[in-house]
Amino acid sequence: MSKITQKGIYGMVAMLGMAFFTVITAPVSAAVDFSLRNGVDLAHGDGQPTNLFGVDGIFNTVANILLFIVGALSVLMLIIGGIRYVVSGGNQTAVTAAKNTILYAIVGLVIALLAYAVINFVLTTLVPGSDGSGTNI
Repeated sequence: MSKITQKGIYGMVAMLGMAFFTVITAPVSAAVDFSLRNGVDLAHGDGQPTNLFGVDGIFNTVANILLFIVGALSVLMLIIGGIRYVVSGGNQTAVTAAKNTILYAIVGLVIALLAYAVINFVLTTLVPGSDGSGTNI
């Protein structure tokens, strides 16, 4: 049997299987509500926030988690940079590398804090119903 005929037969069998499955499950699926809101309500677990914005919103939670991770990593990099600075033994290239590690850790921490401030500003200023008054744009 040629490959084209074999692929055609497999395709027909697959289509017949899908059609059979659709016919068999049609009465069951007619009783189930497939609305978008119902799907969203079923998708989130118990205790999870249902709103995107606000104090308990998902965006705020994600921003807090990312800020914690970046803060922990920058403190770790500051410690590593300090250890490298102490262990450098006066070697100029090692001292420069240690200073760069400390500098980049501080710059990363400042950028993370500024990003957090921008997110909070946008969410409280532009989103109605959050901490600030908000506006509808």
